[in-house]
Amino acid sequence: MLVVGGGPVGLVASLLLVQQGIDHVVVERRAGAQPAPAAHVVNARTFEILRSAGADMDPVLAACQTPDEGAWVRWLATLVGDELGRVPFEMLDRPHELDGVTPTPLRNLSQHRLERVLRDQVDHLVDGVEWVEASQDDQQVVSTLRHVPSGSTTTITSDYVIAADGAGSRVRAWLGIPMDGPDVLQSFVMIHATADLRHLVGSRPATLYWTLDPDARGVFVAHDLGTTWVYMQEWDPDAEPLESYTPQRCEAIFRAAVGTDDFDLVIENIGPWRMTCQIAERYSEGRVFLVGDAAHRFPPTGGLGLNTGVADVHNLVWKLGATEEGWAPAGLLASYGAERRPVAAANADKSLENALGLFEVFLACGVADSLEESRANYDNIMATSEGRDGITRAAEGLDEHFDMLGMQLGFSYPPGPGTVVDDGSSAVVVDNPVRQYVPTTRPGGRLPHAWVTRDGRRVSTLDLVLPGRFLLLTSSSSWADAAADLAGGPVPLSVVLVGRDVLDVDGGWSEVSGIGADGAILVRPDQHVAWRSMGSVVDPSSVLTDVLYEFGGQT
Repeated sequence: MLVVGGGPVGLVASLLLVQQGIDHVVVERRAGAQPAPAAHVVNARTFEILRSAGADMDPVLAACQTPDEGAWVRWLATLVGDELGRVPFEMLDRPHELDGVTPTPLRNLSQHRLERVLRDQVDHLVDGVEWVEASQDDQQVVSTLRHVPSGSTTTITSDYVIAADGAGSRVRAWLGIPMDGPDVLQSFVMIHATADLRHLVGSRPATLYWTLDPDARGVFVAHDLGTTWVYMQEWDPDAEPLESYTPQRCEAIFRAAVGTDDFDLVIENIGPWRMTCQIAERYSEGRVFLVGDAAHRFPPTGGLGLNTGVADVHNLVWKLGATEEGWAPAGLLASYGAERRPVAAANADKSLENALGLFEVFLACGVADSLEESRANYDNIMATSEGRDGITRAAEGLDEHFDMLGMQLGFSYPPGPGTVVDDGSSAVVVDNPVRQYVPTTRPGGRLPHAWVTRDGRRVSTLDLVLPGRFLLLTSSSSWADAAADLAGGPVPLSVVLVGRDVLDVDGGWSEVSGIGADGAILVRPDQHVAWRSMGSVVDPSSVLTDVLYEFGGQT
């Protein structure tokens, strides 16, 4: 297997491939880890997948911003100026409320830090090698690779290629797969700086700070209050060249947005950033699969890009493993795009909606076509309590933008051959599917988290799903015995009997499972429910035989 791209998505793919014993190599054209911050929000589902992939979570969590320092989003005149509005960031102000929902709540974790931690845990990464081109047939893919320092080329033959090579994917371009959606929504200059601003913002910590003064309008991303900051300012590449953003100019811009000179500052990186909203027309061609930014590009408003990419490879790798091992049903690999592309489309739509919603705050500030008019409008608005209240209402009306637990954990895959068996039940209906997450074992959805006890240790139900194996989870010995008899069949299967293998000490699993003492659920290797029975049946062995036949027993 060849993985093209050594960013977080490609590295997680490697961890998952190792778990399934699949020989592979990851090639990355850069000489090392990404130096500048990029994505910075790692949501609950991504952390769950990292646990599932066998990542050492101690250094991962150690690299995160502490919840108390990242618990808010704020709108201010300047970083040290008047605060005009704030909203909580994904319940980071009350993380204890998520203990029954996920073992790993969202945290502010910069992509460049996560990437370095993952690189230390991956043994199959080769730096300084770029993918050039390939040919493929129905048996293999032959890729040409270039050693960047020397320019020498070589070829590598693989069963499949996973293209995790980013928004400008060469692999996608070679396949000729077009992107649907707008290519440019807005352009920005990214100013990455080392600065200790804790003494300036310590009393009002946040992950994001929007500065609204017309002479310093932009957004600070606090990757670390004491060391690492990024300031993003809108930029018109048709009006001024990027080269005009010299380190001296960027220092002046950064300090103006802070609103004081009372700090030391080192400009580390300056670069362009283009906001897009696009999804690949299809996610695969032959034996080549697109994942992450190669498959979708979202506005950052919602922090869904990296997280969607990690879920892509979680969905794909077990299917590749099943195919390699010879027990996958026909069409299983085709289900990758069928399942993941609709999720990306929904995430793209919400990210775009969030981006457009932010403009409501700027409108409330009186933004206009010229700086002079914007300045005058802003000053007039700020001079009255009614005007300031209008800005506050606009800002605090964006609370959904930063509270999307329902989208993170509540997405579901549709019924399909070899993937999800429809049990005839109706989907859970909530007032706000973006924010509200209701645990359910309805087929297609993520296995609900609940704390159970195994061998004296507290573990999540999600931890019961083993790499590359389906899980039969039940409180019924009849279902468990029937599954145990079938565990040696073509479909890799493990069995967990609640009350014997794990203990539901506080009743959390009983509360969220919805299957009572007599039901059973079958969970896919990617922790999504494949099938369930709401109660007992006369012949559980016969029922499970038929079910497993759907998932690969026919091979």
